Amino acid sequence: MMSRVEEMSFAPEDGARGDGTATPWKVLVVDDDQQIHSITELALRSFEFRGAPIQFLHAYSGEESIEIMRRHNDVAIILMDVVMETEHAGLDAVDTIRKKMNVWDTRIILRTGQPGQAPQRDVVTRYDINDYQLKTELTATKLFTLIYTGLSLYSEIRSLRSTKQNMRHVSIAARDIYRQRDPRALASGVLNQLRGIYRRELSNQDLAFSGLVVTAIDSPMPVVLAADGGFAPSMERNYVGAELLAEIRQLPEDSASPTSTTLIARCSGRSEHTAVVLQADANLSHPADEVLALMFGNVAVAFENSFLSQEIERTQHEMVLMLSEAIEARSLETGNHVRRVGEYCALLARLAGLSEEDVQMLRVAAPLHDAGKIAIPDQILNKPGKHTPAEWAVMQTHAQIGEKMLVSNDRPILRAAAIIAGQHHERWDGMGYPNKLAGESIHHYGRIAAIADVFDALCSDRCYKKAWPLEDVLQLFKDERGRQFDPKLVDLFLENLDAFLQIKERYVD
Repeated sequence: MMSRVEEMSFAPEDGARGDGTATPWKVLVVDDDQQIHSITELALRSFEFRGAPIQFLHAYSGEESIEIMRRHNDVAIILMDVVMETEHAGLDAVDTIRKKMNVWDTRIILRTGQPGQAPQRDVVTRYDINDYQLKTELTATKLFTLIYTGLSLYSEIRSLRSTKQNMRHVSIAARDIYRQRDPRALASGVLNQLRGIYRRELSNQDLAFSGLVVTAIDSPMPVVLAADGGFAPSMERNYVGAELLAEIRQLPEDSASPTSTTLIARCSGRSEHTAVVLQADANLSHPADEVLALMFGNVAVAFENSFLSQEIERTQHEMVLMLSEAIEARSLETGNHVRRVGEYCALLARLAGLSEEDVQMLRVAAPLHDAGKIAIPDQILNKPGKHTPAEWAVMQTHAQIGEKMLVSNDRPILRAAAIIAGQHHERWDGMGYPNKLAGESIHHYGRIAAIADVFDALCSDRCYKKAWPLEDVLQLFKDERGRQFDPKLVDLFLENLDAFLQIKERYVD
């Protein structure tokens, strides 16, 4: 499993490109002499840097150059005259651009025909000038060299700044994205983060992407965790095209292969190998290798932790079910009762707008709602007839016993189970047991479990009764809405009855 940034390797790009592929490099010529503008364009008419030409912007005064810089935040080089509307117009413009507008990436080359008005040593130190040239000495060859050197420096500065920003965003996003325990939620977060890196790199928030995350890539049946854009059908069918899958499998472990429009990365873990694919509808300027290495190093660890967490949760769920089924077996009820209650609770929690964490917590913890029955004597627990008042008092103690059994454990699932065990017989009107809680003083876990447990109990045969007809069950919930049960939860239950009946059929006794 990848654990260090340097362990992520990158295949060389096909046709390595620079920052200028998508748009030309902007050069601002500032001079009050029209001939200087014409000569500059003529000298650089066939100039290209890393496959991109120059786009000239023209200003004829210091004030005009400031206005242009306000409209364009990506000017690479300014060729600035000194003497224009005033003797120091160019220097005043530089001072505003640097200090007031906070523009530090743009390379500024001072061109003057009157060096006495702007002594070189004083100008370079005071105004952050990147080069100083006399117009009389500026030949076409020298101008070519100046522009080439200036664009190289501008490109490197922008690249370093972008790398720093992306590193920061990767680190910040990791706090939220990589703590996801659900691999599918993690996969979606990874795609969103990767898209954000590229949009910041290209300063293009409208760039469209198609993303795919697939795990178990070396197995006969890979699993699609997330897919959008052009890859969306892969999510619906859990299918990855044979050609793309072959390309993914050919990648070495812990490596990425960026091309002009696509990035494919393979992240390896102890249990599963996962691939991330991002495809754009335009040429991409790929982030620095160290940014992608940092990100995918985190991704590999995050997916491994997510898969392990999911496996632990599955194991916990199975253990809870086994314990619950063993308890229910004492009361001569089927183990599917606890499975159904767990699924009913999860469904109702989702309908009620609870978080996905709450939904899953209820699914796993609710089967332990009757854990306290383990302490109820058989002759009372399985009595076929009506309980005497004394027997009913004993029977009611199972709620408090179950809560005490589970509450001392610090595991979140068992603490949730303690709430459910202790409160699923409380009533909305305050007439329930063991503590006569009322309304919203009953935990939402307890209110949800109350509906799930009663619904399944009434729909099932028990030692003391036959299953009720469905219409009688529904009538009871209508009658007890706002009395025994939370009225809003009853409404959600009745409005979505078909979904609950599907669960009932799936886990039939």
